[in-house]
Amino acid sequence: MGKLVESTFVTLDGVIESPQEWSPPYWDDEHTGYATELLEAADALLLGRRTYETFAQAWPSRSGDYADRINALPKYVASRTLEDASWNASVVRDDVAASVADLKERTEGSILKFGTGELDRELLGHGLVDELHLWVFPVLAGRGERLPDGIGTTHLALLDTTRFGSGIVVNVYGPK
Repeated sequence: MGKLVESTFVTLDGVIESPQEWSPPYWDDEHTGYATELLEAADALLLGRRTYETFAQAWPSRSGDYADRINALPKYVASRTLEDASWNASVVRDDVAASVADLKERTEGSILKFGTGELDRELLGHGLVDELHLWVFPVLAGRGERLPDGIGTTHLALLDTTRFGSGIVVNVYGPK
């Protein structure tokens, strides 16, 4: 059985929106190494529509080991509205929780999910997230979409913490 691993960038004030605007100054070899380990362990990607559309615009034109891996992995996109899923993707439209549970049953390694948003309410609410990697960046965004409202109280266990010289701290949480 596979495990669902979520990887999310977040500011100190809880902002998840537009990480391309505030996260790049902190990217370095440690950041790249950690991200590469997560991606290499993945057998598939799970994405919400907005993340999928952003990635589908950016990654197909890139090359290199990381880009080649992200482009090659099968992608599952949870969306009721996505029309074009041509970037090696299948759209999950109905009963996302049951579909993800089934995907976990059929997967040996991990399913890596990037981004945090509406989909997480469903996944966390059904106990489907096995590891939550919160990359906390040492920056205050001041405004923007924050970690999703509407998630019921969910207690998590701290599984691991990794500190980077850049100031990023990745806290890994799992079900309690």
